[in-house]
Amino acid sequence: MSEDTKRLLPTGICWCGCGKTVGLGSFFARGHDKTAEGAILAADYEGSVARMLDANGYGPTNSVTKAAVERGGWEYCPRDCGYAGTPASVRNHLKQHEK
Repeated sequence: MSEDTKRLLPTGICWCGCGKTVGLGSFFARGHDKTAEGAILAADYEGSVARMLDANGYGPTNSVTKAAVERGGWEYCPRDCGYAGTPASVRNHLKQHEK
């Protein structure tokens, strides 16, 4: 996290706006993070991931995946297959391909 990034703190109320009480340290009720993702896409980007990427400077010539690896804690698959994700996601990807 960069120095100019605002630290977010859970409030005990779901951040999707539903008003539900959530557990200690949680921002969302179970599954409501996906509700919030869909809602922000609809509200600010006409329901389009491509519009959201473009609005944030990403697209075919500026990879959001590369940015996630460089700055977001993601990693590339060590098999050099092009897959990228969180460390847990990469482990799962590797296990699936061991079978």
